[in-house]
Amino acid sequence: MKVYLIGVGMGNPATLTGQALEAIGDSPVLVGAPRLLEPWGAEHDCVPLIAAADIAAYVDKAPRGPVGVLLSGDTGFYSGAKGLWPLLGNHEVITIPGISSLSYFCARLQTTWQDARLVSAHGRSHNAVGEIQRSAKVFALTGGATKAEDICRALAERGLGQVRVSVGERLSYADERIVTGTAAELAGETFADLSVLLAVNPDPVARPWNGSGLPDGAFLRGDVPMTKEEVRALALSKLRLEAHHVVWDVGAGTGSVSVECALSCPAGRVYAVEKKEEALALLAENRARFHAANLEVVAGTAPEALEALSAPDRVFLGGTSGSLEDILNVIFRKNPAARVVCTAVTLETVGEAARCFAGLEGADMVQVAVTRTRPAGRYHLMDAQNPVWIFSGEGRA
Repeated sequence: MKVYLIGVGMGNPATLTGQALEAIGDSPVLVGAPRLLEPWGAEHDCVPLIAAADIAAYVDKAPRGPVGVLLSGDTGFYSGAKGLWPLLGNHEVITIPGISSLSYFCARLQTTWQDARLVSAHGRSHNAVGEIQRSAKVFALTGGATKAEDICRALAERGLGQVRVSVGERLSYADERIVTGTAAELAGETFADLSVLLAVNPDPVARPWNGSGLPDGAFLRGDVPMTKEEVRALALSKLRLEAHHVVWDVGAGTGSVSVECALSCPAGRVYAVEKKEEALALLAENRARFHAANLEVVAGTAPEALEALSAPDRVFLGGTSGSLEDILNVIFRKNPAARVVCTAVTLETVGEAARCFAGLEGADMVQVAVTRTRPAGRYHLMDAQNPVWIFSGEGRA
């Protein structure tokens, strides 16, 4: 059977392409979200379906065709077409692009989108704030759990209230509304569920270089223990971070590891768990210092404080206070495939870690002994640091 996958833009029939109109006219049956079907009920049999599996099942049994599947926006931009293509392999599928909310909105704002980061926070977990803090221009689809005002509020709370934000709702319709202001100004607004957002950041924060191991002096420290840069660089390499990862830093101290994880995972989220008041204050200051909007400080003691957190992809254990086995039990209950890296400086912790990590897949132990130079008058001496053991592994073997 012939099946049209039709990008219908924002929904107003006036924005349909000529090819889309021809395909709709050739389809006695139209399938799609009720909002998209509404203009066509008088001339077509309309079947309200949204899930790709439901649409494919209907098409397989459709009594007549062609069938036109109406998809919002453009078929190549966060579209349901991606899920339908593999399910409709037994049919003649013709895909027709539409005007995306991205191109329409930027045209209305008289700006380009070729230089924008494109993200979707609609119906999914995405760190849009993290993208905005690192990028000069970000376009975001919003809705569901993350609305446009939520992003503006989060920007203002994380010291990015000066970012220029435009929000568009009901695009292409007679009651279309486009509002522009700073994130701080728009944080108190209420926008429609399916809105789009364009953020222009005049001062994006980028990593000073690719890779890990920021200088110790880049962090505020006080008297709180900190994972030193050489050990931190090796521990981060053992974590094998990806941009979307959820990371736990347990016993976060000053947050040096937390901050580097947050910078490495702009589309993810980092939870810095710490029980000491002084360390919690420094964590918050270092988060603000690096504009780490995707870093959440969690006050509490592990393992109890871990129960409410999202399941981790990666975990760094910088301090476990003798509860390593209980902490690992929580980690692998939430994600049996999580990768864990643990540092140890005392023989007691080394022994505990060796026993606990022995049962993990790909368990590994490395001892690091760093020696730094220090000035002594006109000369320089070598100053040996305490050796550090780094344990790593994933899942339960």
